Amino acid sequence: MALSRIATALGGLLLSRGGRHFAGRHAGKLALATLAFELWQQHQGRGSAQAQGRSQDQAQGQRTRPHPNKRWSGRRV
Repeated sequence: MALSRIATALGGLLLSRGGRHFAGRHAGKLALATLAFELWQQHQGRGSAQAQGRSQDQAQGQRTRPHPNKRWSGRRV
């Protein structure tokens, strides 16, 4: 498994004394940023795969369900 760019940057930070100090102070924020970035990458990849599948369904003449509204109405269900 290849390392992500963020993991490589964090590894570089840990090589210097100042980088270790910075990483120690901001470890939680760095972990959340890394997780958010990886989830965003997965979301981007999944969107293109779904679009390809949708175009294949339309080519076969199958009807697709209407796309749900992405905005939140403010109501609690």
